[in-house]
Amino acid sequence: MMASFSIFTLEALVQVISGGSGMNNPEPPIGLYRSASDIDGFLMACGIDPARGEGSRLPALRECLKWAAQQENGDELIGRAIEAVADPRNHAQEPEKTQAVLDHLNLHLAPDGFEVVLLGGKAVLRRRGSGAAVVGAIAEKTATLDFGTVSRDLDRAIRNAEEDPEDAVTAACATLEAVCRSILVELGLGLPAKKDVSALVRAVQEPLGLSAGRTDLPDLIAGDIRKVLSGLTTATEGIGALRTHGGDAHGRERGHRRIDPRIARLAIHAASTVALFLIETWERKMQRSLPAEPRKAP
Repeated sequence: MMASFSIFTLEALVQVISGGSGMNNPEPPIGLYRSASDIDGFLMACGIDPARGEGSRLPALRECLKWAAQQENGDELIGRAIEAVADPRNHAQEPEKTQAVLDHLNLHLAPDGFEVVLLGGKAVLRRRGSGAAVVGAIAEKTATLDFGTVSRDLDRAIRNAEEDPEDAVTAACATLEAVCRSILVELGLGLPAKKDVSALVRAVQEPLGLSAGRTDLPDLIAGDIRKVLSGLTTATEGIGALRTHGGDAHGRERGHRRIDPRIARLAIHAASTVALFLIETWERKMQRSLPAEPRKAP
């Protein structure tokens, strides 16, 4: 099997997991310094057998990562290690170290075609160029609002856009569905009888004031806004149809033609755009419903 990660990336991973050579190294460690037993625990948590390495800390770790990269699921094992070591929770007391770890890893990951980024407060390894501003924005929103299911579906969509675009489309649709369900729960409303993505989006449009038939819009822009609001429905129907016909939610038959990764990314970005708009509209509605603070006497 041809590994996706170069020896340069593996060596960068050795340095950030171990924290360097320790007392004999005048340079401060990148990230955390880990003892031999700490490194063993870290590897086991990532599904990598620490017994595959022999010798002192760094040579043993180097052998373990090399062994892991050569396994059938080597990319998954190394990916877990990258995300685990870049997790900002490692550096809760010294948050600036998280950026140092990210910078060091990304310097070596870039030629391999990967990058590790923070989405929703977690480190996510992805193909370079697979992200977008709106995806990052909704990841931050869902983390702040504790929409846990939304974050998981979005992470899955981003991870699989290149290697498994069918699953990425399914996850993108699930992201939008999860946002709608979460908003309905927060509004104290029941779920619609039919719980597909189109029905769920329609169910939140009316209580959020996003119905295309609303009559309280300024005359000059009323038609334009109705077109945009109608576009929510059109985009949603397209995402749902693509999931049904091209995703993996209903299995894959023999000879199934793979979706182009570009289409998967389009579905992710479209679902994220609609979801972000719904979340921001819900936030605005919640702010308006809060009682006004009493004015202070001059």
